[in-house]
Amino acid sequence: MPRRNLIVLLVATLISLACYARAARNRYADTFSQAMNVVTRDYVDEVEPRLLFEGAMDGMMDQLDVYSGYTPPQEYMQFKEQIDGEFPGIGVMVEVDPKTNQLMVLVPTPGSPAAKAGLRPGDIIEAVDGHSTADVPISDVVKRIKGPAGTTVQLTIRRKEKPEPFDVVLPRAKIAIESILGDVRQSDGTWIFHLLDHPRLGYIRITSFAERTADDFRQALDAVQPGRDIDGLILDLRGNEGGLLKTAVDLCDMLLDEGLIVSTRGRQGVQKSAYYAERGSELPADFPLVVLVDRYAASASEIFAAALQDHKRAVIVGERTWGKGTVQNIEELEGGRSALRITIATYWRPSGKDIHKRRNAKDTDDWGVRPDPDMEVILGKELWEKWVKSRRQRDVTPLAELEAKRTKPAVPSEKPATPAENPATPEGEPPIPVPDAAEEEPIDLFYVDPQLQKAIDVLQQRIQGRAVNTL
Repeated sequence: MPRRNLIVLLVATLISLACYARAARNRYADTFSQAMNVVTRDYVDEVEPRLLFEGAMDGMMDQLDVYSGYTPPQEYMQFKEQIDGEFPGIGVMVEVDPKTNQLMVLVPTPGSPAAKAGLRPGDIIEAVDGHSTADVPISDVVKRIKGPAGTTVQLTIRRKEKPEPFDVVLPRAKIAIESILGDVRQSDGTWIFHLLDHPRLGYIRITSFAERTADDFRQALDAVQPGRDIDGLILDLRGNEGGLLKTAVDLCDMLLDEGLIVSTRGRQGVQKSAYYAERGSELPADFPLVVLVDRYAASASEIFAAALQDHKRAVIVGERTWGKGTVQNIEELEGGRSALRITIATYWRPSGKDIHKRRNAKDTDDWGVRPDPDMEVILGKELWEKWVKSRRQRDVTPLAELEAKRTKPAVPSEKPATPAENPATPEGEPPIPVPDAAEEEPIDLFYVDPQLQKAIDVLQQRIQGRAVNTL
């Protein structure tokens, strides 16, 4: 056969194979389109095609694991804000005032348009752009306040010190979401990164692993100057549902001088990637470190805690973590308006153990991150709610006001729960419960929960041991 004919035959074969593959990929798409047309044309009631499409997408992703899913346009923007660590707005933390059922300012974000305009804690937002907020769903009020960066919004504010409401015009801007928090705020809204009652003990809460978290963590360390201002550090990851793998790796790299941080494995257990600490860290290798975790700490927070535990860099205190060890890719659809979250791999600890809690896994199986021996402290429902309420109120109470209310810290009368009382959690994203808003007793702003007290005790012991070793 002439060479030219052979080349033509080869090209024709390749084109045929490509067409066959494309036809196979599109076979179900054609059937899906046909089914949608039948429903929209013949169903007894008129149906919005978009609802059919989103229902079909949800049904398809439901056939996979619980962490894969479809994110529609109305939810994807909020999802991106959480991951990016910023959102367009005026920069103010609010809650519903029980007396007026309107939004009340808790604290303006430092440096935000709200802070620069002089909004104060306790201010009531009576109207947004002339629209009254009375008897309006809070979600609708928030939507009116938020908007594209560079635009403006007019708020009508009622303040106790003023006889009449007044208007404030605020520019909207990109507002950073706080993922690095301390123990208490100063009057300007910035955080103090040491325990108020233990000034030599650093305290940093990591609430998520977003784009800005690593930079903010480094700034928090600079604010307390380990070795000069503090003798040890508590990192509180309780309630941290995770975030970006890269951010978790970056934070581990700040605290580890060398070694494997985490690896990922795909189909049939084949390793896809591995991440190692580079030489040099933000803290001395023997600087005392305690990490607090609970049953709601998941994903990236488990990677972080597991790496520090396996390298014996920190003591892990609290409760066994959630057990979410899967890697999700975000595949944008519709020009970036919606997206698929699809699991592509699982996380593996430096020790070679799988973080993920498999379906039908037992408590005796290796999954998640367990506290170190003798470091388990489980909070029952009452103690947990007491801690959440105290922590939430303390977060919005400036230091000066807190000092004015200072009382002797209460000693909890309840005992920590036994492991059997730790409520079982179903597969899926960690659901962070919200305590009942009804308050029957005053909130103790100086309440020290048993988990934090254990971390304090352990850290002080490690500090003393380090001091003896350096004599």
